[in-house]
Amino acid sequence: MNASVLLAHGDRQQIRFVTDHPAPTPQPDQVVVRVAACAVNFHDIFTRRGMPGITISFPLVTGSDIAGELVALGEAVHGWNVGDRVLIDPICLDGARPGMLGETAPGGRAERVAVSASQLIPIPHNVQLTDAASLPLAYGTAHRMLITRGRVTRGETILVLGASGGVGTACVLLATLAGCRVIACASSASKLERLRALGADHVLNYQERDFRREVYRICGKPRVVGGGGVDVVVNFTGGDTWATSLKCLTKGGRLLTCGATAGYDPPTDIRYIWTFEQQIIGSDGWTRDDLATLLHLISTNDLSPVVDQTLPLADAAEAERRLEDREVFGKIVLIP
Repeated sequence: MNASVLLAHGDRQQIRFVTDHPAPTPQPDQVVVRVAACAVNFHDIFTRRGMPGITISFPLVTGSDIAGELVALGEAVHGWNVGDRVLIDPICLDGARPGMLGETAPGGRAERVAVSASQLIPIPHNVQLTDAASLPLAYGTAHRMLITRGRVTRGETILVLGASGGVGTACVLLATLAGCRVIACASSASKLERLRALGADHVLNYQERDFRREVYRICGKPRVVGGGGVDVVVNFTGGDTWATSLKCLTKGGRLLTCGATAGYDPPTDIRYIWTFEQQIIGSDGWTRDDLATLLHLISTNDLSPVVDQTLPLADAAEAERRLEDREVFGKIVLIP
């Protein structure tokens, strides 16, 4: 079968499109899914580069966000039928330790993938498979961070850094749906225009303007007696934005984080944390309930995931290049 295979850790030249990859067969508790769409994430890039503490067996079919239809069932699988449309939760809980499709187990950059039946989530009939495939890593992470962990509420003001990527656009959409006022940051005029079209109330180019000064202009400077600043900062970049983010929060404000794409050990001034009684809330991944909720929101037309581009599976390396070079607004999806 056709597949995009990662041969070793390294640059994008380690990604190879092949036409003779072995097709999977299901174990008794597994199903085989014909892959209709597989979204691309920075996690795929981190897997290619290598992450501390995670051992990869090569060659590896990467790709964690997978939607498709069932084509084969293991003998112990019940409650599912060939032809069912499914979203796959990438987290593998079978075995001695958790893992992830496209990292510690073969993923979705292939025509077919075998997964445990326990990872399946039914896709409503009116939800497109490309939309479903865009959900787990980006939208699932955003939903858990904002709604499940961050508990954002109507009327709050939320600053979203890195708002034009997969997680960022998901945060803008979900915060807007929750009735929040959104300040979205991105690096180009075209991205800012698209963020405003998604519902952002204020947009700013962080490469041209100091986002802290812009927050003060829009919301006022935070005061120790209360007032000014934003209620929530979404910061999954870390790096040199971390300390500045704390200075944007109102008294009692919350900083939500699910990653550190620009650096995990930034300097900070913890006096802001105690003086303004701030909350730092971490969020790691998603749950099955987050994904089911998102599918329901799509089916009721309350949410429309931002799929910027679809590319054929043979262009997996190019898809990663576009993501690394920040040429993507929202999600990029591979079609086998």
